[in-house]
Amino acid sequence: MSVGSVSKIDLVLSLKGKALLNLELKRHLAPKTVGIITRSLPLEGNAHMMGINIAFMDTNLNAGGEKLRTQFKKGDIGFLASNSSICFFLEDIPSAKSMTLIGKVASNLDALKEVKPGDIFSITQAGT
Repeated sequence: MSVGSVSKIDLVLSLKGKALLNLELKRHLAPKTVGIITRSLPLEGNAHMMGINIAFMDTNLNAGGEKLRTQFKKGDIGFLASNSSICFFLEDIPSAKSMTLIGKVASNLDALKEVKPGDIFSITQAGT
């Protein structure tokens, strides 16, 4: 096991047929939420845009809010407990709803700006 691997979990987000992005979930940011997500992999759902600054996918995960915040930076990944969505922030913005910060998009963030209705997100463990 490499140094730092206990807290950092490497995942891959696939925008089916369009792009692959590397994600890093960080257990120390929200241990319960990150644990629920990793135990539920693989995840798949419709891709959506909230305005032009947030791409997100709906899930059926049952996790409450943890260390909630409303300020997010470009590349942050948040979990919105009220509708079980995993959100990807494309710019530094305040969120109208409090969310749990769970990690960062490590590569290819700009590919999310191309999300269209009908696109599918799939999240899997890296290396699988």
